[in-house]
Order: sequence, then C-alpha cells, then structure tokens
Amino acid sequence: MDEARLTQLLDRFPQIRLLAAGDFFLDKYLELDRRLKEPSLETGLETYQVTSIRCSPGVAGTVTNNLRALDVGVTALGIIGDDGAGYELKRELAVKGVDIGPMVEYPDRVTPTYIKPMMHELDGRVHELNRIDVKNRVPTPNPLEEQIIERLRDLSPGVDGIVVSDQVPEPNHGVITDRVRGVLAELGKDLAGLTIVIDSRERISLFRNVILKPNMREAVRADGGPDKERYERGEAEKAGAALFELTRRPVLVTVGPDGILVFTGEGMQHVPGISVTGPIDIVGAGDSVLAGITSALCAGANPAEAAFVGNLVASITVQQIGTTGTATRRQVLDRFREMF
Repeated sequence: MDEARLTQLLDRFPQIRLLAAGDFFLDKYLELDRRLKEPSLETGLETYQVTSIRCSPGVAGTVTNNLRALDVGVTALGIIGDDGAGYELKRELAVKGVDIGPMVEYPDRVTPTYIKPMMHELDGRVHELNRIDVKNRVPTPNPLEEQIIERLRDLSPGVDGIVVSDQVPEPNHGVITDRVRGVLAELGKDLAGLTIVIDSRERISLFRNVILKPNMREAVRADGGPDKERYERGEAEKAGAALFELTRRPVLVTVGPDGILVFTGEGMQHVPGISVTGPIDIVGAGDSVLAGITSALCAGANPAEAAFVGNLVASITVQQIGTTGTATRRQVLDRFREMF
C-alpha cells in the first residue's frame, strides 16, 4: 500500500457508522503509592493507598475508543447494570461521542468491570497487581436476549458494519449468546453490503457468514489444538485455513509482532507487523487491530489492506504504557511515513 491509498482510506473514516455490539466492560484503574503504605489495624497487613482513580470503557469499549479516535461514528449495543460502574461506563462512552441510546440496562445484572490496581513503587516502577474481575455469574436472561436481538435487527440496516466483541468465556453469560450469534449469521447472509467482523475469546469457530479476527491462540484452539503458552506459525496457518472453510468469509489471524495472516478464497497472505522500539504494553492491542481492520474494510479496503491498517494502529497503541491506548488518523499516517 502506498501513501495515496492509505490517505484515501483514512479520509473515508469520518463518513463511516459502525454498530459496536458485545461485552462492554469498565476498566477501572486504581493508582497506588507504596510510599503511603500503612498497616491495617485489624489484620496487620499492608493497606494499599489509592491516590487517584481513572476509568475507561473496556473490551467492546476499547474497540469503541479506538474507532472514535479514528473519527469513525459508533453506536453501542451491550448490557450493563443499573449501578455505579454502569453510570461511569455510559459517561465515558458519551464523552467520546458514542451513541449509547441502544444500551440495555438491567437492575439484576452487574456492569462487568476489570479493576486494575497500578502500584507505584519506591524505585519509580509502575506495575499492575492482581486484577479484580466483577462480572455476571449466571446466564443472560431471555428477556435481555430478546432486547439485544430486536435492537440488532433494527439498527443493522442503518450502519456500514458491525464490530463484535465476544469476551465472556462462560457460554451464554455475556451479550453474544447462542441466539444472538445465530442472528448475526442471518444478517451476514441477508445483508450483502454489511461488513460484520467478529472477535471472540472462546467461540470463534461457531460464527458463520461473517469475517473472523482471532488471535493465534483463539484460532488454534478453535481447530482443536491445546491451550498453551506459545504457538508456532504453522499451527496458526492450519487453523486459519480451517476457519475460512467454515465461514467462507475472510479470516484475519493476528500473530503478535509478526503481523496478520489473511485467509481468503485466493489462499493465505502474510501481512508483516510494524516493528517498534522501546517498552511496549500489549493490553488492548487486539482491540485496536480490530478497530483498524473494521474501519478500513468499511472504507473499501481489501482484507490485506485492512490488515496493514490494523498493524499500523496497533504499532501506535502498544507504545502507550499502563493504559489501553488509541491511535488517531494523523498518527497512523505519520507512522506510515516514519516506517515506509
């Protein structure tokens, strides 16, 4: 891809409208200062002292953050609780210009939250302590499924694409239940001009008639492979080809710093990653890739071009330490000029 083509695609982003559907979490960062440590009078254990709190939309919200940073219009569709975390999540989305009208709010569900304690040590290091997860431990009630399905069908004809984040590992405990996944397959079949891109932590092989964006682990496990710490490139190639045979739509498998493997009816193409120097933080990198890929596809890019844009976006976000970063269109273009 040359600069003229990249500029052409980026210039189209502000005209794009996407529906971000799936599991919206609140990322809640607690900044802790070791210098202020004091023992608990009750237990004698060290009590962590919070000096500031910052909140950000997570999971589907991280994708949404990246889309808005790229000037793409976004409507959010998910399920949150009638609680303080839900209020904070809606506020953060609204501040970024996201349409939160379709969000389903229910008093008997908690707003999924990742609480991330960030310890500032005496030597200046900052690192994350054990994360605290707050999420729903029972299946999604049928009336909430019905609301998601109804709104998904109503909203789909009015957008350029749907980007889906299926994060909750327990089956039918999140937004993308079996029934919702079936509706996405129907929309992918019936609405030929609608781009639907899926990111699913545990069930990527169950989606049909849609574009898939798994990482290497998700792809290999979907192909029956083991859950392990490291995977080989050959495993990802085999798994990506198998996923393409299932959905017969493009499959883009992210392979870390090596970039993305793109599978289409023409075979496999490797789109190399963008090399960066210095410290990196890969938290949220997959979500930023997803945002870049989906935006580019809706702007008219072919799958390989979209993968290249996704790589450019991720090369910027991984350099933002201690947060789930975003990249602007200007930063993407500047990174291209810097590297090529």
